Amino acid sequence: MPSGPVSGPGVWYGRDLQRHTEWMRHFTAAELAELDTAVNYFRASGTPLANISPLTFKLPMLGAALADILAEMLEGRGFAMLRGFPVERYSREEQAIAYMGIGSWFGRARSQNAKGHLLGHVKDLGLDIKDPKVRYYQTNRRLEYHTDSVDVVGLLCLKTAKSGGESFIASSMALYNEVLARRPDLLPALFEPYPTDRRGEVPEGMQPWFDMPVYHHHAGRLTCIYVRQYIESAQKHFPEAKRLTRAQMEAMDLLDELVNDPQIHLSMAFLPGDMQFLHNHQILHSRNDFENWPEAERHRHLLRLWLAPPSARPLPGIFAPRYGSVAPGERGGIVVSGTKPRVPLEAE
Repeated sequence: MPSGPVSGPGVWYGRDLQRHTEWMRHFTAAELAELDTAVNYFRASGTPLANISPLTFKLPMLGAALADILAEMLEGRGFAMLRGFPVERYSREEQAIAYMGIGSWFGRARSQNAKGHLLGHVKDLGLDIKDPKVRYYQTNRRLEYHTDSVDVVGLLCLKTAKSGGESFIASSMALYNEVLARRPDLLPALFEPYPTDRRGEVPEGMQPWFDMPVYHHHAGRLTCIYVRQYIESAQKHFPEAKRLTRAQMEAMDLLDELVNDPQIHLSMAFLPGDMQFLHNHQILHSRNDFENWPEAERHRHLLRLWLAPPSARPLPGIFAPRYGSVAPGERGGIVVSGTKPRVPLEAE
């Protein structure tokens, strides 16, 4: 554990950031023209979308800005919003090329599920979350604050809901400081293992859950990984998993109370074309319940990327059972026996 409060630009409060929009960057006309050229060039090359990279998706001008944005994510505030990409002008394939091309400048795309999807679709598929193999992004249910199992997660908004669906994010570094200030006696519990349900996506030789502390302090950095809904699911479905202590439950209750405080979290409503990128190790994110439009073609739809930057922070070995590896640029995602990387252009 750190010896005291953590500091730096990664410690922030929504009440402060809500007043300004320096965390939001608008594409310039010249950058959009460069993106258009890169999309057309890549499409004409015949290169498989799974192999897109800065070498095959060249962005001489925008690429320099993306390098600065990545540094801000990994070493600064921990998130960025890019606004103004004209999704309505492009086909689904072209949308995917542009989005994955930008993502490739941040890191290598990782599989988001057992099917090997490098491009995810966040969309209500009418599935029941009570099914232990269903994940929340496949429903219209509110997501509790959580992290994803990769260094960086990105979302591109294609279509918005009739109502709801707002994005909420919070600094897990600020939350750490709040727990330290309010209930320092609960901090040790957050550094103990919490069994977390894999939701049926089990790598070969692994248990159907993984044991992971919420906070880690490694190589001078504080890192957070937290999915309470799946922690509670592991307690329900796997009696052989370690039982949580009262202190661990109280610590999660306090985290949830804090992160739902509008003074602490930052809310943002997506517009079509918005690209949100988050550094999971220092940002918790959530989503509101939403109501879709009656017409299926108007349903809320976001594309998602999980990315592994080569310049990512060092992680302790305890991440390996979930991340597959702790090597920067080669870690994170979900891989089980038979998983093959794919880029589906529609939700499935």
